[in-house]
Amino acid sequence: MQSVDQAIDAGRVGWVDAAKGICIIFVVMMHATLGVGIAMGGQGWLHTVVEFARPFRMPDFFLISGLFLGLVIDRPWMRYLDRKVVHFAYFYVLWLTIQFAFKAPGMAMEDGVAGTIQHYLISFVEPFGTLWFIYILPIFFLATRLVKSLPVVLVFAAAAALEILPIETGWMLADEFASRYVYFFAGYAFAANIFRIAAWLKARPLAALAIFAIWAPINGWLVFTHTPPHLMHLVTAELGETGATNGLSELPFISLVLGLAGALAVVAVAALIAERPWSRLLSWLGAHSIVIYLAFFLPMAISRAVLMRTGLDIGTVSALVTVAGIAGPVVLYGLIQWTGYGRFLFERPDWAIIDRPQRAKETVIAAE
Repeated sequence: MQSVDQAIDAGRVGWVDAAKGICIIFVVMMHATLGVGIAMGGQGWLHTVVEFARPFRMPDFFLISGLFLGLVIDRPWMRYLDRKVVHFAYFYVLWLTIQFAFKAPGMAMEDGVAGTIQHYLISFVEPFGTLWFIYILPIFFLATRLVKSLPVVLVFAAAAALEILPIETGWMLADEFASRYVYFFAGYAFAANIFRIAAWLKARPLAALAIFAIWAPINGWLVFTHTPPHLMHLVTAELGETGATNGLSELPFISLVLGLAGALAVVAVAALIAERPWSRLLSWLGAHSIVIYLAFFLPMAISRAVLMRTGLDIGTVSALVTVAGIAGPVVLYGLIQWTGYGRFLFERPDWAIIDRPQRAKETVIAAE
């Protein structure tokens, strides 16, 4: 079996950034579209796209996040903790505080100062808003390090069982771990196979297009076909997503299969377009996906408040808010690189590095 190292040496990783770019666009689109829908009291044409991407949007993000873990999982514990735990903890605390700085006045008017402080402290146990992805990644890294000596089939089967079971504890961290870890572990455990699949699809574009043409309508049919009433008790809506279709795609086993199949579909698309000149912007967005993920909340909120007053339809407003949510962090990152001020927003400073023998600064991009 080809190793991940061999895949990298063979130059077959260009599709990874493209896949990340696709994922981050879908993630920002989801938050922008659902937020606009709630604020304007309805749904628009972009809601259809958001629903179509529901089965694979986050599964693919987690699968890609685990792809290169095999290269570093045997590092000394201090270095591993520094790169895979402290790194993300720094950005979680920083951007949690930034988000609260903007939201605290409104929260204080509703819940008082004490209630706002309580919300802030609870966010260290219950992931806050869009930052839950940053919160749970270190937990996935730790869990995988602890189980790496166990048989892959056993761990994958256990992780799949967690996704299949209707686990609803009410604690977001536990529920998201149960429903997402299988995809992260699959990215780690089957990385070599995924690289081989991407290379095979890249060399056979017609076959890749044929597979995509088969997958897309099946995914759409399962998403938009409502679950029969006698099976509704088996459906668990994705956390944070209102207006869900409660389609067949959310049923046990089907959700797992669609998550994995959709993740591979994104890999297929990324493998086909990664080296096209017009895909460079998409790849750049993927390479800087965490920068966008951390900072999109503010331009998204501002643009939504402005665009809602234009009289445009919900779908168009959602699309423009999505563009603003992506462009805002890009502009901010560019200004930081140009001026040299504010690097701490996306780059971990020396004092936050615990692996002292390696004192070189790490940017958020390098750790993805």
